[in-house]
Amino acid sequence: MQNFIYYNPVKIVFGKGTIPELAKLIPADQKVLLAYGGGSIKKNGVYEQCAAALEKHEVVEFSGIEPNPQYTMCMDGVALIKEQNIDFLLAVGGGSVLDTVKFMAAAALYDGAEPWEMMSDRGASIERVMPFGAVSTLPATGSEMNMAAVISRKETTEKCGMASPHLFPVFSILDPETTYSLPPRQTANGIVDAFVHVTEQYLTYPVHAPLQDRQAESILLTLIEDGPKALENPRDYEIRASMMWAAANALNALIGRGVPRDFATHMIGHELTALYGMDHARSLAVVLPGLLQHQRDRKREKLLKYAARVWDICEGAEDARVDQVIARTEEFFRSVGIPTRLSDYDIPADAVQKVAENQKKRKMLLGEHGDLGSKEIEEILRLRV
Repeated sequence: MQNFIYYNPVKIVFGKGTIPELAKLIPADQKVLLAYGGGSIKKNGVYEQCAAALEKHEVVEFSGIEPNPQYTMCMDGVALIKEQNIDFLLAVGGGSVLDTVKFMAAAALYDGAEPWEMMSDRGASIERVMPFGAVSTLPATGSEMNMAAVISRKETTEKCGMASPHLFPVFSILDPETTYSLPPRQTANGIVDAFVHVTEQYLTYPVHAPLQDRQAESILLTLIEDGPKALENPRDYEIRASMMWAAANALNALIGRGVPRDFATHMIGHELTALYGMDHARSLAVVLPGLLQHQRDRKREKLLKYAARVWDICEGAEDARVDQVIARTEEFFRSVGIPTRLSDYDIPADAVQKVAENQKKRKMLLGEHGDLGSKEIEEILRLRV
């Protein structure tokens, strides 16, 4: 096992009927910015519950946050924070809303020339942030329990991530009932996003970390067993609760401590989203099978463990088992309604080269060995046309 530091200060308030806890979690004298998306929280009752809990606070709203939040929109929010002298930020929604709030919380106190610098240096320049919390309504990104955020910039076709120990929420409320009204597309995207988060911390190379391996496998098995059930029975509380907690644990850093990690699937997927507007999770479903195929020899030992422990593939030659487990992974994505080929999304033929060129500009080699460049990215994507 590798050396590691684990730190996670997020207070989790989990379960049905927990949104009223906001009244106790945010000091009464603080002026709150309520940030949310396109209005779904007004249809499912979440907005009303938050408003009731915040009735003793002065509240300013910042709405209309879209998937893959844009830098210009985030900066509009920063201007509002300063204009209204906001004390506390509250994200109500999924990962995009939380990422927006994380960025705004840091940008509002940023002393550098331009807040985008925080994205360019991946969060290294963040020294302080405004306090913020979350009411999570979409299990997927794990942003409610981690220190990362991803923001896009349309004019430069960038989608960049940042991470800092300053970016943990003060608290996150996870009420599974808020997910009942999610459209099937969003539920399926959440399943795949959480699944890939786990594989990126698990399917690397062994360092004798049996506990982390078992924890990762348990999350994958939970997603495989309960993911389809969430689509079939969207108002089943126990299933929704299982999915919500699985997604949070998929990327709260616990299973990634002491082990090598490979976030190449996410980095390549970000380029597909930035260039072609693909849903984040759908880009991951395209890339992961190709990455596993391309890196099968270097990941062989963990792929065989994954095959045996998660998919019960124990018979046959090693190469055949690796083939089978990669195929089963892709089949699982398709089983929840997520297409897995670039051709499924009408992505143009020159996309492979464009993505590789875009990633080259980042000057960042990918993979658990830190040696995957534009050539390897192009090879991976050519397996997915």
